[in-house]
Amino acid sequence: MTANWEKTGTNEGVLTFEISAETMKAEMDNVFKKVRKNINVPGFRKGKVPRHIFNKTYGEESLFEDALNAALPDAYEAAVKEAGIEPVSQPKIDIKSMEKGQPWVMTAEVTVKPEVKLGEYKNLTVEKQDREVTDADVEDALKQRQERHAELAIKEDAAVEGDTVVIDYEGFLGNEAFEGGKDQNHSLELGSNSFIPGFEEQLVGVKAGEEKDVVVTFPEDYQAADLAGKEATFKVVVHEVKAKELPELDDEFAKDVDETVETLDELKAKIRKELEDSKNAAADEAVQDEAISKAVENAEVVDLPYVMVHDEVHRQMDLFLNDMQRQGISPELYYQITGTTEQDLHKQMEVDADVRTKTTLVLEEIIKAENIEVTEEEIAEEIQTLAGQYNMDAERVRGLVSNDMLTNDIKMKKAMAIVTDSAVEA
Repeated sequence: MTANWEKTGTNEGVLTFEISAETMKAEMDNVFKKVRKNINVPGFRKGKVPRHIFNKTYGEESLFEDALNAALPDAYEAAVKEAGIEPVSQPKIDIKSMEKGQPWVMTAEVTVKPEVKLGEYKNLTVEKQDREVTDADVEDALKQRQERHAELAIKEDAAVEGDTVVIDYEGFLGNEAFEGGKDQNHSLELGSNSFIPGFEEQLVGVKAGEEKDVVVTFPEDYQAADLAGKEATFKVVVHEVKAKELPELDDEFAKDVDETVETLDELKAKIRKELEDSKNAAADEAVQDEAISKAVENAEVVDLPYVMVHDEVHRQMDLFLNDMQRQGISPELYYQITGTTEQDLHKQMEVDADVRTKTTLVLEEIIKAENIEVTEEEIAEEIQTLAGQYNMDAERVRGLVSNDMLTNDIKMKKAMAIVTDSAVEA
């Protein structure tokens, strides 16, 4: 095999390579064996026509295309390896010569990975993260659990913020009711901000049995274009006003909300541990994001190819839609529910696609610089981790992902750890 790489741009070039005459002869022999099974030539039984008769009748050239398609993938892969390049685009193949008894000469126009020059990626200074959990944090979390277990009791007094009102309502633009603006026996917590801005505030002070006209203006960016920016009047009938009755914060409450504890102190200790774990995880993620971002900023990527950014956009789209599929939501249903299109999702994934692509390239260069390797034991551990994440059998996971994919993912994680673990919070 003779391969020659000639650059035509920063990250573009032409790869010239040969497929040996012996390889092409063998492939044409294989193709002939397949096609002659279905050939009828007068004087010969079906599938028994001799090669020289076939060549005379149909021409040996009729075998060229199928033979080349069979030989080309391995020949191209070998040429890429020999030339020492890393293509990131599908090759544009051109045939330069196809002479019998001679090597066939091909050219492939390809885009290759850009050169990456690493800057500082270890011992980077990042912003110090708040990891402290205070008594006030624990009390706030406890208060939230108390709120979730509150009961609603009917009251005779006027509604205040935090109360729940049970109402009928109907919305009007001028004197005409509009579609979707009507409901009955709707429970609305005042102060929840679940209705149009200004609606809930006007119900503070109402009592059961009262009627009230609530006048609001729909936001300019309201999802229903025919209502956006318009003033509407909602005729409201109040059936009930309910106040929250909070349970006592005692040992019985603790046991009711968490079967693993016996006392309120134990519940507080558990809440503190959960908050500490959550805060540390968020802090670690912030450190990782900032450290890797700085490592990428310190690196130089020479002329990031558009095709790589384009591929990253579609990779993210595939990941997102596959995740939706796992939740039972098809792409068509997703677009219908969200009122968006494939083009909208494409634009969404375009945001920072160039940064994500550059980040991947920098991490790959760190893998090379650090000679990062992966063991079979680490691959087995990764499979077990994925099986737990997706609630799948480990053998099924192994059947769905290749060792190459797992190896690459583990190497990337190790590269990120090198950057993150050496980062200094200050």
